[in-house]
Amino acid sequence: MKKFFYLIVLACICFTNCGSSAAGKASGKIVIYTSMYRDVVDDIEIALKKQFPNSGIEFSFGGTGTLQAKLDEEIAEGQLGCDILLLADPSYSIELKEKGMLHPFAYQEASSLAYDYDPEGYWYPVRISNMVLAFDSAHNSRDNLPKTFYDFAHNAGLRGAVSMSNPLVSGTTLAAVAALKDKYGYEYFEALGRQNVHIESGAVALSKLETGERRLAMVLEESVLKLREEEKSSLEIIYPTDGVVVIPSTVMIVNDKWSANGNAGTAQEIASWFLSREGQGAIVDKWMHSVRGNFEKHPYDAISSGTILERKLPVNWDDLLKQRDEIQQKFEQQVTHR
Repeated sequence: MKKFFYLIVLACICFTNCGSSAAGKASGKIVIYTSMYRDVVDDIEIALKKQFPNSGIEFSFGGTGTLQAKLDEEIAEGQLGCDILLLADPSYSIELKEKGMLHPFAYQEASSLAYDYDPEGYWYPVRISNMVLAFDSAHNSRDNLPKTFYDFAHNAGLRGAVSMSNPLVSGTTLAAVAALKDKYGYEYFEALGRQNVHIESGAVALSKLETGERRLAMVLEESVLKLREEEKSSLEIIYPTDGVVVIPSTVMIVNDKWSANGNAGTAQEIASWFLSREGQGAIVDKWMHSVRGNFEKHPYDAISSGTILERKLPVNWDDLLKQRDEIQQKFEQQVTHR
């Protein structure tokens, strides 16, 4: 996608979409559904309330799959309970756009973004999560562990000692298994089943790595970095040589027809803050990578965003939208219920 083309299209969006953002007087209640962890959002919430003192900003937390199920129920009732969405599955952004539920806006610094965004301004990447492998150096040597996602599923010496989250509830894990399916076929799911992979949350998986109960886990980079910085954990990251799954969580504004508070102007101003240098600084401080190009800060103890981009294992978000149910069913059949 060409950024120049995007800017032309975005410039054509009606200026009246700016609402209260144009006046710089954000006010009124805003509810944000997010798949970010509650403790990760704490500092971001403080910064938001300082930036927008006249807005009552509330967060509702849940895994992407859990929030999607909640949204499906709300769609059936004809009204959503939120005004902004921060979810880790861009394919869902495409789906909501197609359903006519999102409010487009022209982010004035869109040319600074290093990742694709909707050409009509219906969604933008807001934070970058990366799916990697992790182990605890107190119990295992890096030299004796796989360096690829392929060997994570195929190395018989690790059978019963590896874990990952459930793609039926985790949007980032769904993205990861979709990318691995595209690279290796559905045989990869069969291999995970033969590997007797444990399906458990990232927090549980990391805890069991630290006790030695698990040897290797497929987890989000940010969850390992958090423990390394805050608890000086001996957990370490392996950036797989067959590709790091790069997952751009998106920010979306619900249009006034569907939103909880009919406050798209203020929602737009808040969404723009998330994309700003200040907002991205807050994101990076919470162990996620910035969506802005040439951003000088990287998460604590992480390799550079540029290096990760060079190694990325791509996710076809349009295909994931079409194949989501099939991928989840195949995973459940071949891995979860094997």
